[in-house]
Amino acid sequence: MALFVALSSYTQLRLPAQSPNCIVSQNIGLTNIKIEYSRPSARGRVIFGENGLLPMNEVWRVGANNATKVTFSNTVFIDNKPLNKGSYAILAIPGLKMWELQWYPYVSRDWNKYVEMEPILKLQLPVIQNETYIETLDLCFQEISMNGGSLWLSWERTLVKIPIQVKEDEQIQKNIDNALSGPSIFDYYRSALYLHETQTSLDVALDYIQQATKAADAPFFMVTREALILKDLGEIKQAKMVAKKALKLSQKAGNKDFVRMNLDIINP
Repeated sequence: MALFVALSSYTQLRLPAQSPNCIVSQNIGLTNIKIEYSRPSARGRVIFGENGLLPMNEVWRVGANNATKVTFSNTVFIDNKPLNKGSYAILAIPGLKMWELQWYPYVSRDWNKYVEMEPILKLQLPVIQNETYIETLDLCFQEISMNGGSLWLSWERTLVKIPIQVKEDEQIQKNIDNALSGPSIFDYYRSALYLHETQTSLDVALDYIQQATKAADAPFFMVTREALILKDLGEIKQAKMVAKKALKLSQKAGNKDFVRMNLDIINP
């Protein structure tokens, strides 16, 4: 009985992990990307290189403890190669100037199970020298737009950028068409905003925004967007006229950012 009590107490002992677990979640376009990994720290050790903790040209699990897991809620494109909706494990082979990143369908937390498997995707990615020393392994999203971004892998002074794209124009246009079967001015505005920001179809963006701005109570940011789209279409004279209207609305609303934006259109 005494031994049982002692073992029960031991199994309930909780201590800080040397490489704590981390979950990173990011939306890109309509797609959610979630990364689950463990974050080791350098703690005075050399990490990459001939005498490092992780020798060059050997397989690494991109983290500590378990296999790193990446989950996509929709199909994504990495280096223009598709990865379907689902979860994946990633392994890396660090090199001095290039890294190879290998993707596998996620089947186990044990990263060793993937070593003998054939990856469904291999990427050759250049090594970038970080100006800032990164003590703890960091996976984060940067350079995010409405249809893409980069997953940055940073440790020590090593940075590798993994390009990720989403190709959702068809689905988004379908969403827009459905919404515009009975749209409000905000539906028109948001549709125009997307098409303008992604430079997908400026003529259609102008039609949508003008459906919104023809309303007598169209707010300053909608009228400003119309001026910006006209400017990008090369309709400079008309863009300035609309910007003057948007300037007055922006001044009335007390929004200095939009005041400056419209002044830049009027007086480039």
